Amino acid sequence: MPVLVASDLDRTLIYSSAALALTMPDARAPRLLCVEVHEAKPLSYMTETAAGLLADLGDTAVFVPTTTRTRKQYQRINLPGPPPKYAICANGGQLLVDGVTDAGWHAGVQARLADECAPLAEVQEHLLRSADPVWVRKHRVAEDLFAYLVVERELLPADWVKELAVWAENRGWTVSLQGRKIYAVPKPLTKSAAVREVARRTGAELTLAAGDSLLDADLLLAADRGWRPGHGELADSGWGAPRIGALPERGVLAGERILREFLRVARGSAAGSTAGSTEVGQHP
Repeated sequence: MPVLVASDLDRTLIYSSAALALTMPDARAPRLLCVEVHEAKPLSYMTETAAGLLADLGDTAVFVPTTTRTRKQYQRINLPGPPPKYAICANGGQLLVDGVTDAGWHAGVQARLADECAPLAEVQEHLLRSADPVWVRKHRVAEDLFAYLVVERELLPADWVKELAVWAENRGWTVSLQGRKIYAVPKPLTKSAAVREVARRTGAELTLAAGDSLLDADLLLAADRGWRPGHGELADSGWGAPRIGALPERGVLAGERILREFLRVARGSAAGSTAGSTEVGQHP
């Protein structure tokens, strides 16, 4: 049976220049590969070593990019290795199959949101009313599913995100602060639900996952094995759970370590399956 590897992208496998955390002497810094260009400028990177590991992983397991990015934002990323057959965007709201949107999946997600939480328009209105233009740079809506703000972190009031989280909780929404972005996402909109659907379609019996933010917690908990880097919301809060590896690496080197862990377990599973098949053949 195939191994399914579902991984968050930003600050898990790929990193902006501000998130690289190159703390070593310059002469010892890893060589970097640019994997995303936006408006004619390089935007996201991984180490060249990580790029090779990801290419190997694509040949070993069913690799599923699992991101909060919109489809348009995801599609400007150029990852090494074979093109993934499945990709999950908009925090589970969009499922791509060979690059094409699965309309049936999206319709089902929209129906769940309508039944289980406050409408997006109510959340948008609250954000517009309560967020101060002094520190808000952009108001955005993603795929008509959730909203986020781009903010100046140094000007953001200390308790504002906590207060927003309390307000959102009462309406079936959750809040996540990631870098310069504050996300407001409906609770039923989860990466884990979409990953379970891909596992069903592929027949995968082992699911591996990685992520750094609060929005990745459900993904990690739903996996058989998971890893989080030494940075991000989950690390900062000390979040942990059984079968979740808390890695010490921070920044772009954490992405490299996560890929090594994926490959180690995926190859071990494949070797075990091969040995089991041989044993069955020898003892009919």
